[in-house]
Amino acid sequence: MSLPSDAALDFLRSVFSSRSQENAETHRPLVTLTFAQSLDAKIAGNGRRQLLLSCPESMLMTHWMRSMHDAILVGIGTALNDNPQLNTRLIPEVSRPIDCKLLSNFRQGRGLQPWIFCSSSNFLEMSNRKFALLEAGAIIFNVTCENGFLSIPQVLEELYNQGIRSLMVEGGATVINNFLKCTQQSHDPTVQPIVDTIIITTAPMFVGDGGVGYEVSCAERAGEVPTLQRMRTVLMGTDTVTAVRILRRQ
Repeated sequence: MSLPSDAALDFLRSVFSSRSQENAETHRPLVTLTFAQSLDAKIAGNGRRQLLLSCPESMLMTHWMRSMHDAILVGIGTALNDNPQLNTRLIPEVSRPIDCKLLSNFRQGRGLQPWIFCSSSNFLEMSNRKFALLEAGAIIFNVTCENGFLSIPQVLEELYNQGIRSLMVEGGATVINNFLKCTQQSHDPTVQPIVDTIIITTAPMFVGDGGVGYEVSCAERAGEVPTLQRMRTVLMGTDTVTAVRILRRQ
């Protein structure tokens, strides 16, 4: 019987085996959208309360996945509600990269410097917040907003300019929704989806109507829904993990 780390690494290496070739074809980071959900497609509890959805084996896989990306992206809601460490502490010490991202770990010398993307608005409250974040050690990147949300293409462009070639997007719901929306096929055949791989962990449980889910926006025209190619589906402990690739337009 294989060890949990062996199973996780085998799965992830098979999923990401073609990334170097894909990197040469795009001028943005390769994006992996990943999250855990219940059987009724909920990713958080009532009031966006954090849920423990992943079993130990699938959580270990997530930590290995973090170590295979240059950067990790979460939304402000996840940062405030869950206060995640975004590190790889479950990987055996001998193999663990130094990959903590949050301000407290950075100030204590145990993590990398956090990058925060925010609106380019200059009103007083926003300026005060930016100053406080800079004082705490963060690097601030200003981007424009589209329909009330940060422009994801601009965020990816800035990350690419900063040397980031692979990005792991972990949520929460608003971030997942916006990345899925941007992955919807454009009317313009030259515009490609911005997500390359989706990895979903499904836990054998129901959350109910009070939980928070995500949305795949209905396409306005036929052919706008992204075409998926199933890569692998595996059992990690009690969870089912599925990886799909977003096919690019020819």
